[in-house]
Amino acid sequence: MTIGSVTVDKGVLLAPMEDVTDMPFRRICKRYGADIVYTEFISSDGLVRDARRSLEKLRLAEDERPVAIQIFGGDEEVMVDAARRAAESGPDFVDINFGCWVKNVVVRNAGAALLKDPQQMERLTRAIVQAVDKPVTVKTRLGWSRDNIVILDVARRIEDAGAKALTVHCRTRDMGHDGEADWSWIPKIKEVVSFPVIVNGDVKTPEDVQRAFNETGADAVMIGRAAIGHPFIFKHAKQFMETGAYTPVTPRERIETCLEHLRLDLEHKPERRAIHEFRKHYGGYLKGLRNNSACRQDVVRSDAYAEIEERMLRFADELETQLDPVVE
Repeated sequence: MTIGSVTVDKGVLLAPMEDVTDMPFRRICKRYGADIVYTEFISSDGLVRDARRSLEKLRLAEDERPVAIQIFGGDEEVMVDAARRAAESGPDFVDINFGCWVKNVVVRNAGAALLKDPQQMERLTRAIVQAVDKPVTVKTRLGWSRDNIVILDVARRIEDAGAKALTVHCRTRDMGHDGEADWSWIPKIKEVVSFPVIVNGDVKTPEDVQRAFNETGADAVMIGRAAIGHPFIFKHAKQFMETGAYTPVTPRERIETCLEHLRLDLEHKPERRAIHEFRKHYGGYLKGLRNNSACRQDVVRSDAYAEIEERMLRFADELETQLDPVVE
């Protein structure tokens, strides 16, 4: 799969996720094998208003490349301005979010709301392609509802507008994260377009990654929620595709990676904010480790990195004395 100057073979990509795929998390996932990473989706309105939090999301690190900046919005003039600002930040490409299903996005005629108007999706995409000097890609869903699947029409329009790739979360907007993703649409999409098509939705394990490639013929596979607290999934997916097996991470590696992730957060944000915002990650990193609740309760109450590190490493030591530290 080639997008601009970026070429990956059987790529395993990190999906854009609000309040998750900030720079520290992207760097961790990159270290564990993610081929391309995406920023959190950024409000085009926030960028043109120079909102601090929106501008923060434009910050990129060299060791996370290839990286895409994803923007969302519904107004063409604002989207074009935001896309130019995103491109000036130096991503490898700019991605348009036409798939976010949450209410506070769709009520602004943004995200998945555009699936009700494929012509507007095409116009917005073409305007952004013409406005920036970076490759433009799109992420969307199958349709607004299960009785209104428009992805084949949308895919043709997006390609005609000049986009260089399309990621499809194989659910409709009304499904949110419920129900099963329908990967059967990916081969149908590939029959009507010639640019890369990336499959997203219900990719939870290394085995799922291999199955997604086998069943869909997708050019790449995108992982979202399964990477939260488990960035090792990218490494495991590569191992599984190469050998048919993968080596599980040890409890100590999970804990040490969690601490490394927190240290990257501390480099990127003020200390108090970093420690508070990181609390959402402990559950993922500690999930399945025997008797993890006491450790988790201690670290979420702490406001000092040294205390968190001491408690986490002590927990790692405790686990190494147990015959079965991981609960299946």
